[in-house]
Amino acid sequence: MVRSIIGYAAQAADTPLKPFKFERRDPGPYDVQIEILFCGICHTDIHFARNEWKNTLYPVVPGHEIVGRVTKVGSEVKSFKEGDFAAVGCLVDSCRTCPNCKEGLEQFCDNESVATYNGKEKKDGKKTYGGYSTLIVVDEKFVLHIPKNFKESDLAGVAPLLCAGITTYSPLNHWKVKKGSKIGIVGLGGLGHMGLKIAHAMGAHVVLFTTSPGKTEDAKRLGADEVVISKDAAAMQKHLNSLDLIINTVAMPHNLDAFMELLKRDGTMCLVGLPGSPHPSPSVANLIFRRRSLAGSLIGGIKETQEMLDFCAKNHLTSDIEIVPIQKVNEAYERMLKSDVKYRFVIDMSSLAKESAR
Repeated sequence: MVRSIIGYAAQAADTPLKPFKFERRDPGPYDVQIEILFCGICHTDIHFARNEWKNTLYPVVPGHEIVGRVTKVGSEVKSFKEGDFAAVGCLVDSCRTCPNCKEGLEQFCDNESVATYNGKEKKDGKKTYGGYSTLIVVDEKFVLHIPKNFKESDLAGVAPLLCAGITTYSPLNHWKVKKGSKIGIVGLGGLGHMGLKIAHAMGAHVVLFTTSPGKTEDAKRLGADEVVISKDAAAMQKHLNSLDLIINTVAMPHNLDAFMELLKRDGTMCLVGLPGSPHPSPSVANLIFRRRSLAGSLIGGIKETQEMLDFCAKNHLTSDIEIVPIQKVNEAYERMLKSDVKYRFVIDMSSLAKESAR
């Protein structure tokens, strides 16, 4: 059984998002149905809406930073009940049997994980549609609990944790950041501002690298101990060979060597921003002579994403957001491209009721 619901979709790379009716399945025995309350706007949404990665399946309903209320559960669901607050991130399924899935690393599924939107369901091959919609139905194993110590008033700020939060938490966790670690964060946007907050909460000494002098005060409010203007060669030189880990959130091609030189022996720079075209090739010498590493990281598995939510709740961390109605999503996209948001747009999905009533 299926039901018709409403969302906002891009029909082509050069058209704005508009109201779009589509079908969701009725919950099966292991499914959780969630009324979507808030959905964050991620830069990935723009990439897919505009086919910048050349793999968009139109029409596409973006949105993978989803927070809502459970309205129905399947007969075999054990960990959710109606009325619970719940969340859905970037994944809604995986093969569950490969070595990566068995280790809780579903994002690296050998047989392709299923993205929350622009993916294809394992069972029937139907296209997945994301969180710019009134409700979503997801297998229990890919639904996350909202920790009890988040208040209902926090929920909009929790939504971006499902991508921006886990994308920065996962490498900080993987490289075992702790008190005494010296960490660099490159870029102060949706990802970078969460990187600052989380690294600071882990006890690290945190250095923000930005091209914008005007962001210094805000960066320190968010958790930076130091702010370096990366275009200032002398300021950069002061941090040579000093950082344990750099999380580089910038999704535009740029010179990586300027940051690789700042790493200690055995230090790592982890890229979490995916540019539309390649970075200039970094110097191999910067890697060889201090045994440095250049790495990448992709969101996190379901277990780690729940750990991130629990960590953020314990440390009272949510995203800095601006709430917008769904009717202003296209305007929000243009403003995001101009970095005109501090630091994440979140859609109030109650605004979709206006479309449903038409």
